[in-house]
Amino acid sequence: MRRRLGTVLTALTLLAGSAVSGQTVAPAQAATGAHRAVVEKRVIGKSVQGRPIVAWHLGEQGRPHTAKVVLIATMHGNESAPAQILRALRDGDPILGVDLWVVPTYNPDGLAAGTRRNAHGVDLNRNYPFHWAALDGNYESGSKPASEPETRAMMKFLGKVRPQWILSFHQPLHGVDTDTKRPKFATRVARALDLPAKSFTCGGVCHGTMTGWFNHNFRGNALTVEYGAHPPRTRMRQVAPRQVLSIFGAWRGEYDFEQ
Repeated sequence: MRRRLGTVLTALTLLAGSAVSGQTVAPAQAATGAHRAVVEKRVIGKSVQGRPIVAWHLGEQGRPHTAKVVLIATMHGNESAPAQILRALRDGDPILGVDLWVVPTYNPDGLAAGTRRNAHGVDLNRNYPFHWAALDGNYESGSKPASEPETRAMMKFLGKVRPQWILSFHQPLHGVDTDTKRPKFATRVARALDLPAKSFTCGGVCHGTMTGWFNHNFRGNALTVEYGAHPPRTRMRQVAPRQVLSIFGAWRGEYDFEQ
């Protein structure tokens, strides 16, 4: 009974908040449903072709000393394997010890087409308004900084959530970027995920990246994680989700609404 009451109160709070945020918010599914770990589902924006970009809120909110974390995958539509990690976190048992958001498919149009870029032909990881430059080809950066609806949606979402940590999952460079403002954290992530620590310098300045924009504008730390071209399914669905939770001292369990 207490669990059901807690779920109802959470849903009412989320619905009230949606009127303020201007983003589409839905309460979690029933605790016995497919997404038992989900506290909130939020459509943070739409792609060029109108596909929803969905963020799923997991874990515990408002607990002291609980890290606020955002995980993002499929920024490039042809780098979809790490999305399995985020879906596994969403679809499993409740998560404790972390306030967690996951965005498994940030570039749904690119995913549908099997391409790196969005439906305008823009590389979303070159479109952010930090060290933006006019780039062409595979790294087409758009007509101007934040020209793309996907970029603006993520900027707005991260500005509202203001996470302490962001892991942005990519392929196929197989490593964790240590060229960030907190290299020791990057090394810890690399060790936890069993990936090498590397410096992804883009051959110079990494223009218009999401991690660069966030690290410049917020106190939190955004970090790039790259898996290989063909990571094993077992690693993505079973091993890596546990590893990700271990980074933040989180675990699977059952929500206790009595506390």
